This record gives sequence, structure tokens and C-alpha cells, in this order.
Amino acid sequence: MKEIILVKVGEIVLKGLNRRQFEDKLIKNIKKVLRHMGRFEIKSAQSAISIIPLDDFIDLDEVCEHVRKIFGIVTYSRAAICPEKTLESILETAPKYLEEELKNIKTFKVEAKRSDKKFPYKSPEIARETGAEILREFPHLKVDVHNPDLVVNVEVRDFNAYVRGKALKGAGGIPVGTGGNAAILISGGIDSPVAAYMMAKRGIRLTAIHFASPPYTSERAEQKVVKLLKKVALYSGDMNMYTVPFTEIQETIRKKCPEEYFTLIMRRLMMKISERIARDKGCLALITGESLGQVASQTIHALACTDNATDLPVFRPLIGMDKQEIIDISYDIDTFETSIEPYEDCCTVFTPKHPRTKPVLERVIDAEKLGEFEPMIERALENLKVTYINTRED
Repeated sequence: MKEIILVKVGEIVLKGLNRRQFEDKLIKNIKKVLRHMGRFEIKSAQSAISIIPLDDFIDLDEVCEHVRKIFGIVTYSRAAICPEKTLESILETAPKYLEEELKNIKTFKVEAKRSDKKFPYKSPEIARETGAEILREFPHLKVDVHNPDLVVNVEVRDFNAYVRGKALKGAGGIPVGTGGNAAILISGGIDSPVAAYMMAKRGIRLTAIHFASPPYTSERAEQKVVKLLKKVALYSGDMNMYTVPFTEIQETIRKKCPEEYFTLIMRRLMMKISERIARDKGCLALITGESLGQVASQTIHALACTDNATDLPVFRPLIGMDKQEIIDISYDIDTFETSIEPYEDCCTVFTPKHPRTKPVLERVIDAEKLGEFEPMIERALENLKVTYINTRED
């Protein structure tokens, strides 16, 4: 019995005249994700996308595992193609295709959707006849229209008729690449990988920027970030990570700037460097993992001082979330365990004992001028390390 995967889109259908552009991008993203798994035909019709395997060796369980992480997909399901687009073929296919599930449940109902209005039977008739056939084949079953153990779905579309069981939840959002490019300031903590994931869900294509301060931070700390980004890339797609050598700048902050402003000045310089990288790489915004009030550098006063250092928009998707909400998402995308590995990033280097929680911008700028950082910024930008992040084992 030939199987396909039926994909349903969500807010793409609300895009009006731009809808086709979003669908084309989603199909392109699906093809890219599945390109190493075999040959597929991918078709779009009537607010659904059909992923049709063309090779016998393709593992549809593995395909589903990849499909569920593609932004723009609301639900997906494995479905059997009826040999013919007739009611008789539907009645023959449904009990056979769902046999294992039907044998192990007590109640079911049938839902039918007739997208092809030329089909001679209406949706209620298709559902009624399919339900009757299933009851003949499985007399232990009962129909429960309110809370069934299984919903049997029949869809009659332009190309074929399909039978499927439960639809599974997809990643949602909109296709990556439809929202423009932005740079994520990525550390080894819990927050920034979640922020990257959330902005990719809104169609943003990511460029990653990481700051390293050897010997205060180790090679393992940088590899931890690579590992995190590989997990994010399962959703966002491949990206480049630019590692900025930050030791000279951080040591100068410690030597020449007031301790209470250490973290603020560090964050401002990170923003300045990131803006230059972002503009050079065609990014229109910066992304950070800050949550309002989580630490001293994330008060509304501190964030205002940080934002003053860049002319680019700064996206903070976690800004109104508490820590547990962020942790919950990190579990969902499988970054939490990596994030808590004990390798420190440069954000924890030279942390002040008593940081300012209500800094005054003019005083922060005056303190920053003491370091004369521009030549150091230039040297850092001249010595960027580029790491290509993909989801395959190299």
C-alpha cells in the first residue's frame, strides 16, 4: 500500500497575494531537509502539501521526524493513497491501512473532507459509508463522535483520495527565509538558543555570533555552542557562526573601566561588534536571549544603555518570559542538557560584585570611553573565526 505524508499549513493561508511565495519557500525548505533521504515528489494543493516518496527504501518514520521540525507546518500525518478515487476504493483501503490501530481500540469515528467537489459523494456520505465498512470488519468497535480513541480521516483531493489516522503536531510558525536575515548573539547558556529557535519560527534566517575569551573560556565552551547551534539548526536550517576573539577587550574593561559597569560595557561592545558583522553579512537585526529583570544587565535601564550602542533593531523574543518558561522550551528543542554543561562563556568573566541595576546612559558612555576600544574592535573583526553549522555529522 503506497503511503505519503500529508502536511497542513497554518497562517500561510492568511498571506493573501503573498501566499504562493510562502508556500514555495516551505516546499523548498522541505526539499532541502529531505534531500539526503531519497527522492520525493512534493506537491501543493488546497492548503495541503503532499510529500510523495519515489524510492522504496525511504523510511517514513525518519521522514516524519524531520518534517515535524520544519517551520510553517502545523500538522502532518502518514496517509495511504487509495488505488482509485472512488468510494469503493476508500472503503477497501480504510480498514486495511488502519488495521493495527483499529484492532487495539474500542471506539472510533470517521471524518471526511471532499475538497474535490466533482466527487459524487458528499462528506457526510463518505464518513457514514466508511464507518459502516469499518464496523463490518471490526465488530468489537463502537462509534463515539465526542471522544473516540481514533479518528479515521478520509480526504478526497484533486489528485487522489487518502486515508489517514491522527494528525501530529508540527513546528508551526512560518517558513525560514520569509522573514529576512538576523544575527543571534549566542552564548552557551539556556536562553540564547531558545531565542534563536523562536526567531527562526518567525521566518528569520540566522547568522550566529559568539564571543570567546581564551584562556578564560575554553575550546570546550566553544564546542558546546556549536553543539547547541546544531540542535537549533534542525529547525532553523544551516548557518554560519562567527567567533569573535574578545580577550583583549575584556581585559581592558577590567583594567580601565569602573567595576560596576563591567557587564554593561561588555554588552555594549558586543552589540557594536555584532552590528558590524551583521551589516556585512546582510542581516537587518540583532537577536539576544535577554529576559526583563532576569539579571542586573537585563533591567529596563540596563537594556536602554545596551540598545544605545547599535542602530540595528534588537529582537528579544524572551523579554516577557520567566525562567521556567524558557527552560520548558529548551527541553522541547533538546538544548537544555547541553546548555547546563559546565563550560563557562565570556559573559561570566570578570562579573562585578555590585553591578548597577539603574545605570545612567551618559555615565556608562563616559566609563566606556576610558578603554579606547576602537582599535581592539578592529583587531577582533580582522580575526573572526568562521564555523559552518549543519545538522549532519562531519
